[in-house]
Amino acid sequence: MEVISKKSVLNGTIDIPGSKSHTIRAIIIGALADGESIIDEPLDSLDTRSAATAITAFGAHVDFKDRLWKITGTGGKPYIPQNVIDVGNSGTTLYMVMGTASLVDGWTILTGDYQIRKRTAAPLLKSLNELGAETISTRGNGCAPLMIKGAMKGGRTEIAAVSSQYLSSLLLACPLAVNDTEIEITLLNEKPYVNMTLDWLASQKIKLETDENISRLVIKGGQAYKPFRRRVPGDFSSATFLLCAGIMAGGEITLNGLDMNDPQGDKEVINILNGMGADIRAEDASVTVRGARLKGIEVDMNAVPDALPMLSACACFAEGKTVLRNVQQARIKETDRIRVMATELQKLGADIKELPDGLEIRGTGLTGGHVHGYADHRVVMALSVAGLAAEKPVSIDTAEAVSITFPTFWKSMEKLGANLELKE
Repeated sequence: MEVISKKSVLNGTIDIPGSKSHTIRAIIIGALADGESIIDEPLDSLDTRSAATAITAFGAHVDFKDRLWKITGTGGKPYIPQNVIDVGNSGTTLYMVMGTASLVDGWTILTGDYQIRKRTAAPLLKSLNELGAETISTRGNGCAPLMIKGAMKGGRTEIAAVSSQYLSSLLLACPLAVNDTEIEITLLNEKPYVNMTLDWLASQKIKLETDENISRLVIKGGQAYKPFRRRVPGDFSSATFLLCAGIMAGGEITLNGLDMNDPQGDKEVINILNGMGADIRAEDASVTVRGARLKGIEVDMNAVPDALPMLSACACFAEGKTVLRNVQQARIKETDRIRVMATELQKLGADIKELPDGLEIRGTGLTGGHVHGYADHRVVMALSVAGLAAEKPVSIDTAEAVSITFPTFWKSMEKLGANLELKE
């Protein structure tokens, strides 16, 4: 699918869909619990459906309803899957389910699409081996297809959490190991996502010890998950695109369903944008943004890597120089998002330079033209928002990729007044 995005002025109110990160954690915990768990307002997207499908392979059951999913868990004893588990495009599902597979006394085979098969899981494979599981990367490169056999016993491991999802996977699985587990963290990117996992574990009264920097964890073995009912808050990662759209396309828009007390790391985007001169107000469960002129700043993006595509496009319209740094892990997402955004924004006339760990952008505006979306949902959305403020239309291919995390994105944009043309 191709989308053509044209200069627009946005106004109105939109409900932000549920958090992908919360939804997938809820699915994993529900699958490992004993009894029926209820997820209110889950995100229903390709990624979350991948996670739900994956956990049914281990014997859990999911009853899908529009705004409420019921999960019947395995009581901490997942079955040996009868077939290969295909996670589609969901890296979160791959890494989280690797931990689940390590609890099974038998082999699990995991694979995914061409992007997943390029994303390394080597640090997590190493830790699972050290904790008593057996793991094989079938091509010997640390990437899927993967074979994992449990049951993981516990013990001690070191891990460089280049992706926070490696550590979150261990955190979710290790309480069900027979023995206690000690984890030394030599590198931790995206710390807020680990805090989100710790928040879920705290709600389950899982016993563990850690320090403020999360440099070491001790997790008691032989624990269990309990069934729960929990509402999923709006997704700040998805809201980032509409916040920037509201700034770049003028007008005034209000986003409902966002909880400023939630541990999601991407709520920091509001502070980043306000630091650039944006006019954003947060009240109760809503955030209102007005069009504004931005100025360039330097931003440490380590905790908010998913915001890199959108903030790099937004920076093209900020006065002066913007530097997005310390986000080298953006190179191992669905695409190398540092390289991709530099390449595609240059096609639109951006003054942008690729750095080893980020991007440097000088705000000269954008002209227009055709760009490649790389079937990367966040790249596609960022470039389509850029088209709202570019001098001429911007066309983006692989526009169907937004269904991975934000299926209602095009409808939301059109409701706010975006001038879009979708072509099959």
